[in-house]
Amino acid sequence: MVIALLTVELFIPAAHSLKEKRMVLRRIKDRISRFNVAVSEVEHHDLWQRAGLAVVTVSTDQAHADRELAAVADEIERVEPGLITRTDVEFLT
Repeated sequence: MVIALLTVELFIPAAHSLKEKRMVLRRIKDRISRFNVAVSEVEHHDLWQRAGLAVVTVSTDQAHADRELAAVADEIERVEPGLITRTDVEFLT
């Protein structure tokens, strides 16, 4: 069993309130809900233009988990282009 964690750092320059930030994050979460992952906002809760997301998947194969998280990062970039400032993937076996 492999647990894979994708952390995504976002910069949302168009957000001028927490409400606007939450709208962007809701769009992202709705779009990646079709993947076999769990997602949560884990950092920068009180900042308007920054967000940190954690995306987790469980698989029997590390390569499959890596492909799934890469597809999630690609989907975030497709839905909200230019917002990702940093991504990191960790595997727990």
